Amino acid sequence: MAVAVALSGGAGVCAAEVLDVKVAESVAPIAPTMYGLFFEDINYGADGGLYAELVKNRSFEFPQALSGWQSFGQVEVLTDDAPFERNPHYVRLSSAGHGHKYSGLQNEGFFGVTAVKGQEYVFSVWARLAEGSRPAKILAEIADPASGRNSQIAAKAEIKVESGEWQRYECSLKPSFDVDNGVLRVVLGKPDGGLAVDLDHVSLFPADTWRGRPGGLRKDLAQALYDLHPGVFRFPGGCIVEGTEIGDRYQWKNTVGPVENRPLNTNRWHYTFADRFYPDYYQSGGLGFYEYFLLSEDIGAEPLPVLSVGLACQYQNNSPEVHVPVDSLQPYIDDALDLIEFANGDTLTTWGGLRASMGHPEPFGLKYLAIGNEQWGPEYVERLAPFVKAIRSRYPDIMIVGSSGPSPDGDKFDYLWPEMKRLGVDLVDEHYYKPEDWFAGSATRYDSYDRRGPKVFAGEYACHGKGKKFNHYNTALLEAAMMTGFERNADIVTMATYAPLFAHVKGWQWRPDMIWFDNRSMSKTSSYNVQQMYSLNKGTDLLRLTMDGRPVAGFDGQNGLYASAVLDRGSDEYIVKIVNTSSEARTVDIRLDGMKRGSGITGVDVMRLTPTSKVSALEGTNLECHSEIVRESLSAAELADRLVREGKRTVVLKDYAVPAESFVVLRLGTK
Repeated sequence: MAVAVALSGGAGVCAAEVLDVKVAESVAPIAPTMYGLFFEDINYGADGGLYAELVKNRSFEFPQALSGWQSFGQVEVLTDDAPFERNPHYVRLSSAGHGHKYSGLQNEGFFGVTAVKGQEYVFSVWARLAEGSRPAKILAEIADPASGRNSQIAAKAEIKVESGEWQRYECSLKPSFDVDNGVLRVVLGKPDGGLAVDLDHVSLFPADTWRGRPGGLRKDLAQALYDLHPGVFRFPGGCIVEGTEIGDRYQWKNTVGPVENRPLNTNRWHYTFADRFYPDYYQSGGLGFYEYFLLSEDIGAEPLPVLSVGLACQYQNNSPEVHVPVDSLQPYIDDALDLIEFANGDTLTTWGGLRASMGHPEPFGLKYLAIGNEQWGPEYVERLAPFVKAIRSRYPDIMIVGSSGPSPDGDKFDYLWPEMKRLGVDLVDEHYYKPEDWFAGSATRYDSYDRRGPKVFAGEYACHGKGKKFNHYNTALLEAAMMTGFERNADIVTMATYAPLFAHVKGWQWRPDMIWFDNRSMSKTSSYNVQQMYSLNKGTDLLRLTMDGRPVAGFDGQNGLYASAVLDRGSDEYIVKIVNTSSEARTVDIRLDGMKRGSGITGVDVMRLTPTSKVSALEGTNLECHSEIVRESLSAAELADRLVREGKRTVVLKDYAVPAESFVVLRLGTK
């Protein structure tokens, strides 16, 4: 029985270590933003991922206008008298000139169009009759040409177009069989002569989206974010904020307003790695800043947008002339000020009014804003300074996040931290993608940080296994160990977000990642489980926990143990997190010192991360050693055997066995 194994002190379990927890005094409050999420449109995380649109290049704005489409019959790409100014391309389907020839388009989707039998899908299109055409019909079909079935067509509906003015049309499609690698077909219904129809913004969404919002988010992926109960949500990146060129940077104003009129943007990740090249990876803007703010609200997280500081990606640009001169930064500063107005302004302001017109008259309550992603050097500091001055002047309550560069140490890091203090930013964003030995030795990283300056935002981090940069159990365990150091230094570390978040198994550029998915399902990694265990057990107040007078941070003589403790005032529970990185089980006594007179422990609930032999259902994820979270409670009999009172204010939980290579969270109740 699992509980018996977890609690026993039998063979293979070393002598008990004593974890001393001082419960009478709070060391520091735990920030509500402590554990959160970082989102970037990498690995097809937005289009083809979280954004539930199934059509690639729906507005024909890719550099090759019909990229993602196959055309047949008479098809033209036009731009005159288009319905959307910033997306000027549309197509014209005309009669092919013979009674059995059809004109139309076939979209390949994102690694195929996937549809589930019996579920509803919403097809929509903007259409008009071309000049001189008689009324016509458009057929919308979900098809699977490679299925081998008597009929390729899983679902079909028709739309009548009778007006020469641009209008939006919609119909429902419900497949009669599963489609795994299908297509969307749009066909001019009658091949008779004299018919011609113009089409733009061709779209297909599942009807069942997150929170039931039309044109919204993929339900299972959004639910996985909600289940993490994050405190902060950072968006939209990442390196896409910078762009490889200034013109490719993410511009938030292009991602609000009607989705049909949001212009296409190049995604720098389609060409960053030559061995993971995706030339048709672009950003539609359908998942834009309004949707990011809305998602933040839905999942209960503080929004943390990141904006360009006027520097293109410094990894890829060494020449000063590619960056925006300091004296030309005003439009970029205006973007920052206008974003705050969009998020927080009343409905009578320009940008607050736009937010209201999109369906959210109430302010989003933006508190944090990051300027620059992973910049470094004097060129960053001199550009950040006018942003800080302008934001402080107009919006003094906004917390500003600055950068410490691309690494957690070295010349760039050492230069930037003093400069961030001098400029007076509120938080400094630190990034580290490091191997196992670095994570194992870094739980004390923040113990000696200066408490008089900015707070720390661990904005991007993940443990990268040597020679195997993919998700596996050991790296997640070491992330858990490192996070005890975040928690133990909650007075200085107030935000932490693992990165990257999503990866499509057929379209990734970077790994490891927290959640892997294909068009039908997803797989939560061990790193996801670690993040969830921390977030669900965040607590409200840091407590002091030591072993032999020292923090439990993997020091020599601590036998691979890491630990931290917090109080949850809402539930009156003490929460102790223990990571055992060694190959042997370790027995610990948890000594709670300073309890109120007469109080005791009335229950102990346990969450334990353990490896499992389950194989991922997702082909190609290469997830080595999956894990699961085991939940259990100590019975009254077990508590009676193991709870010992030492004096009037100290209670000890004796002989708790922490399995080898495991992460355990104990909630000790006092009610």
